Amino acid sequence: MNNQIYIGKNPIKTDQPKVSGRLVNIENEAFYQINNFDEMAPFFITVVSDSDHWMYISSNGSLTAGRVNPEQAIFPYYTDDKIHDYEGITGSKTIILATINGQTNFWEPFSKKYQGIYQTKRSLFKNETGNKIIFEENNIDLGLSFRYCWMNSDRFGWIRKSTLLNHNNSDVDVQLVDGIQNILPYGVNRTMQGMLSTLVDAYKKTELVEDTSLGLFRLSSIPVDRAEPSEALKATTVWSFGLENSKTILSTKQLDHFCKGSTIETETENLGTKGAYFVNASFALVPDHYKSWYILAEVSQDSVQIEACIDFIKNEGNKISLLEADVERGTQNLIDIVAKADGLQLTSDQLNVKRHFANAMFNSMRGGVPFNDYKVLSCDFVVHVKHSNVGVYTSYLNWLNELEPEILYYDLIERLQKHSDADLLRLGLEYLPLMFSRRHGDPSRPWNLFNIKLKNSDGTPSLSYQGNWRDIFQNWEALAMSYPDFLPGMIAKFLNASTIDGYNAYKITREGIEWEVMDPDDPWSNIGYWGDHQIIYLEKLLELSEKFYPGKLED
Repeated sequence: MNNQIYIGKNPIKTDQPKVSGRLVNIENEAFYQINNFDEMAPFFITVVSDSDHWMYISSNGSLTAGRVNPEQAIFPYYTDDKIHDYEGITGSKTIILATINGQTNFWEPFSKKYQGIYQTKRSLFKNETGNKIIFEENNIDLGLSFRYCWMNSDRFGWIRKSTLLNHNNSDVDVQLVDGIQNILPYGVNRTMQGMLSTLVDAYKKTELVEDTSLGLFRLSSIPVDRAEPSEALKATTVWSFGLENSKTILSTKQLDHFCKGSTIETETENLGTKGAYFVNASFALVPDHYKSWYILAEVSQDSVQIEACIDFIKNEGNKISLLEADVERGTQNLIDIVAKADGLQLTSDQLNVKRHFANAMFNSMRGGVPFNDYKVLSCDFVVHVKHSNVGVYTSYLNWLNELEPEILYYDLIERLQKHSDADLLRLGLEYLPLMFSRRHGDPSRPWNLFNIKLKNSDGTPSLSYQGNWRDIFQNWEALAMSYPDFLPGMIAKFLNASTIDGYNAYKITREGIEWEVMDPDDPWSNIGYWGDHQIIYLEKLLELSEKFYPGKLED
């Protein structure tokens, strides 16, 4: 017999609803919804981007995110178990005081501390392209729903959109604090996060730019153990819009006061503690209406970029349209990338359609996709030759400079063959104009660090790829079905990255290969050996080559 349990005079709601999933449409976009996801053990999710954003988020809301690589993180880059453990400490936090019929009610959505006080229903949504995730809690007792969405924009960085909805038949007066916490300043690498966290806290400095909502998260200087200057010249930036007459808070120090009904004040500076960014506002919600607002975070911002952001905040009156348009542009770019790998299909089974899209997208993230189908930028090919073999580059410099700006890949190979130079032909075959590739790394594989290099320093596209030996060739196997004319180049790269005595390189990149150092006492060092998987990949590549180039294997 189960006895009713109380907190004070409030009975704990002990319903255990079933977990279920379905496809839904939100603002004309397809999402997969998991109802009652909080009844499941916490699980890990990745949010992708057409650019160099990365995010790994727990279903409990704790997360890490940033740009390019783990050294440019907005939230600490820990292993996945620690990210799960940092629930309520890292990432989103919302506290709402809702006055309904004269009574002020405390509500902290998604918090385990107050679970069971209200009858609630939680849902998790992720869109088809994988670049948006929504957390939603419906408070049935209060007649309110709160949701927040993480999405990204190449121009604006990481974006968090929050929405509060009133389902009551009467007005609701709302006071809230909403934002993100445990924000890293620029310049805190993984070693500092893991080993020097207390020292790093002492160097943290957060400032609110006057007359704006812009918070600057930076280090007073870079902690070093040498007698040399080490200035911190960049910052992580966070700003918000959408809540009129709001206050900005740069720490968690005042949150307890707000929970007790006290007034809190804007913070213009926070020193020596973990950074946070919260907005505090009051407003009324009429029945069946909602209020939305945005928080935007970006890494590695220099003084010029910060000044441009200040100007945008102060003078741009069309923020929502510009922001939503750039997010939509990123979504369409992702669709275009997946289309290159034949990831778009249409059948009566919509779940399989979306599963195929996701498989093709993650395959493209690992192995890359051609930058412009079979068209090659001659200037990029010249860079490849120069990097790979200065002697060949010098010998053929005049010929290379005479190439037209853009040339078809197979035309380039035919021209290289006419020179009867094995080294030049080898460099041509090894040249694969791929982009969007990165290593198969995430916080569950802390040794397998990724680096998303999609742009050069001047902003032009970076044609590059990188991956572990097995991952890169496994993903090229699928890509070869969409671009069979690149098969000779894939096979050439495969064979040139292998030794005659049966070993393969550990890491494959456009720039070359990296070899694992063998250690008889370290079982992980043996992953470079040719196993059954590697032999199967070679057989499949050769099988594809025979399919698309019958009778030419002997050549």
